[in-house]
Amino acid sequence: MLSQTTASFDGVRIVYSMSGAAETVLVFIHGGMSDRSFWDAQHEFFAERFRVIALDLAGHGESGLNRKVWGIPEFGHDVAAVMNAEHVSRAVLIGNSLGGPAAIEASLLTGTRVIAVIGVDTFHDMGRTMDSNQMLETAEAWQRDFKGSMDQMLAMLLHPDTETSLYEDIRRRMSRMPIDAVCAMFRSFGGYDTAESARKLSVPVRCINGDRFPTDVAKIRRTLPDARMPR
Repeated sequence: MLSQTTASFDGVRIVYSMSGAAETVLVFIHGGMSDRSFWDAQHEFFAERFRVIALDLAGHGESGLNRKVWGIPEFGHDVAAVMNAEHVSRAVLIGNSLGGPAAIEASLLTGTRVIAVIGVDTFHDMGRTMDSNQMLETAEAWQRDFKGSMDQMLAMLLHPDTETSLYEDIRRRMSRMPIDAVCAMFRSFGGYDTAESARKLSVPVRCINGDRFPTDVAKIRRTLPDARMPR
């Protein structure tokens, strides 16, 4: 893998890894408090058939912290910046958790260069507006008790029988994000409508969800009539 750097729309440094040389590009976008290393195995698996790019969103991994607004549209700009830097003309955007809506925002920014969006454990429903007060309370909880908030989040995300070594590895990686950036990110989520941007998409959407959370297929299709949920 080759590591590269570019600047997002607001000058924040974005670091990404790249492998392969095909025309069609798979762009992998990690979840909140994660980083591009979560997709390392996808480089090895897909690089013979596609060009593979995985990036660190602002505030995550090796990317910069000098951002004022940390909302989902801004993360979409990070993805678009990498696509622009690499002159990507044909891409599938693959996002986990936070990376799913970031992929939607990036698709709207880059137009016909995106041919599909794939959400991995992210599009469980559509149409909710993220409550500003709740997001503010979440940020304050993380500020007060980072360790306890991390425990609570991982208990929600992972099955109780998750192997200890895997649990600790995920926890270690997700604990790298500076607390100020974590809190700013949660605060910026307030007021985001999970369906408004999705309704503007003109490309296929596929949802790959595990069984940790129920997937409301009917609600998703009210926003994305052609969405598919592989079984």
